[in-house]
Amino acid sequence: MPQLDTSTWFITIVSSMITLFILFQLKISSQTFPMPPSPKHMTTLNTKNPWESKWTKIYLPLL
Repeated sequence: MPQLDTSTWFITIVSSMITLFILFQLKISSQTFPMPPSPKHMTTLNTKNPWESKWTKIYLPLL
């Protein structure tokens, strides 16, 4: 029964892994990804309400 020659397996496996890595890197680098969301600076609008300019008294109902 002949022996299986495994001397070239290491080189074959390593070279195929390197080739796959390079192919995946090329494939991923050609993709366009959306920009990450950036925080928007919101400005608060100050509106004048009629009840803010004068003092009002709150009356409780009669008990």
